[in-house]
Amino acid sequence: MTSTLTEPNSVEILANGQQTPCFSSRREPTVLADIYQEDINIAIWQRQFDQPLVDATNQFITSRPNFNKSLNVSPESAYETLQYATDGNAPELLLRNIAELVDMFCYLFELEDAGLRLATLNSAMCPRFHVDQVPCRLVTTYHGTATQWLANNAIDRSKLGRGSNGLPDAESGLYNAENDIQHLSVGDVALLKGERWIGNENKGLVHRSPNIQSSETRLLLTLDFG
Repeated sequence: MTSTLTEPNSVEILANGQQTPCFSSRREPTVLADIYQEDINIAIWQRQFDQPLVDATNQFITSRPNFNKSLNVSPESAYETLQYATDGNAPELLLRNIAELVDMFCYLFELEDAGLRLATLNSAMCPRFHVDQVPCRLVTTYHGTATQWLANNAIDRSKLGRGSNGLPDAESGLYNAENDIQHLSVGDVALLKGERWIGNENKGLVHRSPNIQSSETRLLLTLDFG
């Protein structure tokens, strides 16, 4: 699965006419380190699942349709903590995969631990476009429709929150056209730079949860600084 990126709306236009990406997206996990670049506010690892992991994810969703837990985990304890939180009978392959992401996240940001949330969702968790009041958040969707986001040059930040005057995002003037909306894909691992990243004030990635039909299910993992 790859991220859907629409050109030219995924770039910032500089005063001298040059274009610089506000995102970095590749198939290698090393792309996540690009989040340290000043102009990058989303780094996307275009990750693909093999069939055993797809099967493990489906098994988890079927057995836990309402699962929603927030945990504090370290790279050393992540797998065991997840085992305990899932009563010891969740698919090992899925839990090992999540634990690997915890290890990567903590290593990249030199963290001793991280705040983990794993949730099976049947509705949009954050349906309005917004920015996160965090330094950086890892987001990945194991099943279902994935996160939507807007490039910096495609938005009027004054229309966020109360600036929308109560109008829906599509009518508030936050963005111009539906094709401004970018979409992550299932499996993608994205680092979303927030408002509390030093030097990133008023430049946090604008994003939202996707609309989910009543018959759909989404399995979402997020990681935050502990």
